[in-house]
Amino acid sequence: MENSLGFAHFLANSDGIARFILVLMALMSIGTWYLILAKSARRIAIRRKSNAFLKSFWAANSLDDIAGEIRANNPTNNPNKGITEPFADLVQQGIAVVEHCKADNIRQSPQGLMDFGTPGEFLMRSIRHVITQHKAHMEYGNTYLATVASSAPFVGLFGTVWGIYHALLAIGMSGQGTLDKVAGPVGEALIMTAIGLAVAIPAAVAYNAFTRVNRNALGELNAFAHELFTLLATDLKTTPHGSQGNKTNHPASHAAGAKNVLTVAQKAMP
Repeated sequence: MENSLGFAHFLANSDGIARFILVLMALMSIGTWYLILAKSARRIAIRRKSNAFLKSFWAANSLDDIAGEIRANNPTNNPNKGITEPFADLVQQGIAVVEHCKADNIRQSPQGLMDFGTPGEFLMRSIRHVITQHKAHMEYGNTYLATVASSAPFVGLFGTVWGIYHALLAIGMSGQGTLDKVAGPVGEALIMTAIGLAVAIPAAVAYNAFTRVNRNALGELNAFAHELFTLLATDLKTTPHGSQGNKTNHPASHAAGAKNVLTVAQKAMP
């Protein structure tokens, strides 16, 4: 009588290690598809919001209009809470820096380490911080995808080797070494390799796709940061900042600062 072979037969005759490998690959696959769906939905939503904000930004008459619109959309005035749109966040932080530099509490002397330097340097640090923050948000989950893509085939291969080992032991103990008796158990063990590849391929494709999307998004954000710095620097030319404010508030220093923003932002790109 012919034995019924297949994945169910392999699972029924597998030991604890083989089942642990199957559970591990199932968890890896679930995590991969969760990240694919969640990151794709988030990227689409952010792209839609970014397009709408950039359209309204370049159509605005002044930065004051943009600041009022941002405050209206963010009544809590907390730039670190629930931010998902990087361009609006960048503008909000930049405007906050300009208002901070014009405030009376730093008119004569700096009040902390963050206030040292020229207003242009203060603005540059704030822009760099925003870009770094959103870069970290964009890259969330990429390490997991890369780990699954590189390790899942080897995990499946280990399961295959382990299954073949136990299949050959069972065949040897039975004393039946014909091809029809060997091919079935060995073929069942090869299912583990197929599962490993099925887990790894989506993770590898998703990692490459998200890396490219993030690179393009950071490039757009860096270019916008350069333009924003140029716009905001004009409001800082006459703003004293600590003991060095009158000495270094030259327009040339703001042009150099804009170049530094672009250079630093480019270094943050993967």
